[in-house]
Amino acid sequence: MKNKLQRIREDFLKQLAEIKDPNFLHELEIKYLSRKGELSELMGGLKDLSVDLKKEVGELANSVKKELQEKFNEASKALNNFSGKNNVVDVTLPGTKLERGHLNPITLVQNELEDIFTSLGFMILDGPELESDYYNFTALNVAPNHPARDMQDTFYVDLKNKDGQYDLLMRTQTSPVQVRAMQKYGAPLKALIPGRCFRNEATDARHEHTFYQVEGMLIGKNINFANLKSFLEIVGQKLFGPSTKLRMRPKFFPFVEPGNNGEYTCFLCQGKGCRVCKNTGWLEIVGAGLIHPDVLRAGGIDPEIYSGLAFGFGLNRLAMLKYNINDVRLFNSGDLKFLEQF
Repeated sequence: MKNKLQRIREDFLKQLAEIKDPNFLHELEIKYLSRKGELSELMGGLKDLSVDLKKEVGELANSVKKELQEKFNEASKALNNFSGKNNVVDVTLPGTKLERGHLNPITLVQNELEDIFTSLGFMILDGPELESDYYNFTALNVAPNHPARDMQDTFYVDLKNKDGQYDLLMRTQTSPVQVRAMQKYGAPLKALIPGRCFRNEATDARHEHTFYQVEGMLIGKNINFANLKSFLEIVGQKLFGPSTKLRMRPKFFPFVEPGNNGEYTCFLCQGKGCRVCKNTGWLEIVGAGLIHPDVLRAGGIDPEIYSGLAFGFGLNRLAMLKYNINDVRLFNSGDLKFLEQF
């Protein structure tokens, strides 16, 4: 047993002198000095020795253990000082690759749209998500008892506004920023308004209570429906390619007159018909129209002098079409497996 103690001591000191890395130092401690290490196992065999031999070997074992622990502590301290103060970085070695985050596909589509519209001279605007009933509905030509309010299931908030009234809600659309922008900037005006919206939806693969829209508006003199059509054609071609065609169908929106749904040729099948466009060759992408005179008046703009056009895209829908995503709930899931694809 004395020979084994001497061998453990020599092996430990030899390996300790060669260690330059804290991880190897920790492994050496576990191998020799831990509860299940070689030294502890050897000392566990003392019970099988005679009384005299047990005393002699026990004293030697304790002496070796004390020596090894002291040497280990010295080496650990020296290694820590070297790593903390005198560590020399070899700049010729390859660096450690840092993991990078991933943008949400909605953000990717929003960035693309903002690039398009800023190149056309549009401002990028934002507005409050906790909105007043006035800006979200009344100023947009939707009176308090108007049936058009039934088109949107709304999250009203149990808080009073500055006038002591309960009229706050989570905005159901980005359109309230239209009136706020008119009041602040007047006319002429070109603005793009991306943002988050909220509706009391029963969630499924195509519906979500929290979603994103982007809305555009252009106000000036002599703006008419022909301007709207040509403008949407330009937007469609920049989004989906130069061969993209537009068709417009009448649609009621309280804040525009007349209103329409804009459909573009399916960029996946080039208008031939596929599963995504339900074999029609067209994708319903944008709601648009000429801004209603009452909305212009609410924004402080005289409709006898100025007119305007407005259009809106669902960012979630655009991202689903562009990246072939089949469940809208994935956007807000925080699932890294989903986000790492983009």
